Amino acid sequence: MTNETPTPDRTDGLATEQIDPRFRDLDLAPTLQVLSTMNEAERAVPEAVAAVLPAIAAVVDATALRLRDGGRLFYIGAGTSGRLGVLDAAECPPTFHTDPGMVQGIIAGGREAMFLAVEGVEDSAAAGAADIEAAEVGPGDVVVGIAASGRTPYVLGAADAAARLGALTVGLACNTGSELGRRVVHALEVEVGPEVLAGSTRLKAGSATKQVLNMISTGVMIRLGKTYQNLMVDLSVTNAKLRDRAERLVMAITGTTRDIAARALEDAGLRVPVAVLMVHHRADRDYAERALERAGGVLRQALQVK
Repeated sequence: MTNETPTPDRTDGLATEQIDPRFRDLDLAPTLQVLSTMNEAERAVPEAVAAVLPAIAAVVDATALRLRDGGRLFYIGAGTSGRLGVLDAAECPPTFHTDPGMVQGIIAGGREAMFLAVEGVEDSAAAGAADIEAAEVGPGDVVVGIAASGRTPYVLGAADAAARLGALTVGLACNTGSELGRRVVHALEVEVGPEVLAGSTRLKAGSATKQVLNMISTGVMIRLGKTYQNLMVDLSVTNAKLRDRAERLVMAITGTTRDIAARALEDAGLRVPVAVLMVHHRADRDYAERALERAGGVLRQALQVK
C-alpha cells in the first residue's frame, strides 16, 4: 500500500488560491453586477483550455488506441473534481452506447461523496491507491487524475498506483508546474488564475475541468467511430425524446421517410447505425450487423461497402 504523501498546509503559491484585488468589493455589489463579474471571469476559461489543446489531442489519440484494444478509461478525483469525472463517465453509455465499464469515474469517499462532502478523504494517498487497485487497473487502461490544485494526496496516490500497475497516466490540474503533472505521462495544466470567489475552484477551474473532460471523452468516441459526420449516431434509445432523435438521425443520413426510419429502427433493436445500414443497403438486420462488425463499428466505413 502506498504511504501517505506529505502535503504542506500552505497553498498560497497556487494560482487558483490567489485573491484577485479586482473583486474585493464583491459582497457589496448589486446582484446583477456579481453575476456580470462571474460571467466576465468565465471568458478566460476557453482561452486557458485552448493553450493546452495539443496536449489534450495527444491524450485523446493515446486513449483511443487503448480503448480500441479493450482498455478502459478511468477518471479519479476528490470533491468537485471527482464529481465532474463521474458525471462525464456516466454520460458515455447513453450518448455513445458504450459498455458502462469502458469509461468509469472514481470519487474519493465513494458514491456517498457524490451528494455529500465526505471530510478528510482527499488527504489520503493510500485511499487513492487502494481505489485504483480495487478497480483492477492494468497496462491497457488509462487513468486521468483530476485535481484543480494539482496536489490532492488522494489523486497523487492514485496516479502513482496507476503508473506502478502499468496504466497510461494523465493529470488534469488548473495550476502549472503541479506535483500531479510531474508524476504522470501526460500533464494537462489549464492555468485559469484566481477565482472571483477566492479559492472556490468549482467556478473557473470547474468550468475548465468540465471542458477538458468533454473534449477527452467526445474526442475518443469520435476516434472510435461512435459518430457519423457530426452526428451522435450510436446513442442509447431509452425514452421518447431519444427515439424521436434516433428516427431523425436515420432520416437525415439515408434521406428516407419518418415511417420507414421508425420501422427500421424497431427492426434494428433501436440501434441507429444498424437501422441506417438496413435502409441504405436495403438489407435485413443480420446483414447490417455483420457489415458494421466488419467495419469495426464505424458507420462511415460500413456505408461504403457495396
